[in-house]
Amino acid sequence: MSTYRVTCKEKHSLYERITAIGCVNIATGSTHRFLEDDVIKRIETGTDNFFVDDSKGHRASVEVSSREGRKFLTTMRDGIREDNLLFLPNCPAKKQDASGIVRTVTAAATHGDSFPPYWGA
Repeated sequence: MSTYRVTCKEKHSLYERITAIGCVNIATGSTHRFLEDDVIKRIETGTDNFFVDDSKGHRASVEVSSREGRKFLTTMRDGIREDNLLFLPNCPAKKQDASGIVRTVTAAATHGDSFPPYWGA
């Protein structure tokens, strides 16, 4: 079982809902980004634990809640706002691969030198 400290969140662009979280594995120091559904499965199966720490040392466990049949992530209610998932900073944008995909484009025959010698006759 691994334990992760949640450091940031990604929210849906239109709704106040977590879509992913950024974490640090306490044992290894490695960083990870998990989708909400993956975190829910890990918590429910007992595979991993997640928590939030604030600058004042308050720690709150990340839990799974449900409303109208929809599961979502929350922190244990302790009355301290700073350890709420929505209070965490946004995760930095994922780095894009600068190399990209290179495609060779060949002009169609109509774009070459095959134009008629006189247009508009």
